[in-house]
Amino acid sequence: MVKGKDTVSVIAGLKREVRRLPQHLRKSLTWDRGMELANHKDFTIATDVKVYFCDPRSPWQRGTNENTNRLLRQYLLHGTQLDQYSQARLNKIAARLNERPRKTLGFMSPADKLREDVAVTH
Repeated sequence: MVKGKDTVSVIAGLKREVRRLPQHLRKSLTWDRGMELANHKDFTIATDVKVYFCDPRSPWQRGTNENTNRLLRQYLLHGTQLDQYSQARLNKIAARLNERPRKTLGFMSPADKLREDVAVTH
C-alpha cells in the first residue's frame, strides 16, 4: 500500500516491497516518465536496484505493464479512483491477476513464477 502518488510515498512503498524479494530478483525497474519516481536515485541507493525510464509515448517498451493494465480493466474502468475500493478488494483483484496464466511466462501465472524463482533461493 502506498500513501500517495507523490515521489516520497511511492519511493518508500517501492523500497519496502523490493526488500521483500530475494536478492537475485532485485535487478532493475522500468518506469514511465511520471513524477512518482522523481527521486529514483534515492531508491537505487537504498536498494541497489537500477531504474530505467521508457521513452515518451512508447508503450511497447513496457509491454507487460500495458498488458496488465488491459487485464485490470476487466475489474476497474480506466480513470477509476482507487480510494473508492477497500484494500481487501484491491488485494483480491491483484490476487486474481497474479494467479492468471501468462503466455510470456510459458503459461505459468506470475504467482507461480515468483514461487518458482523464490524456491531457487531456499
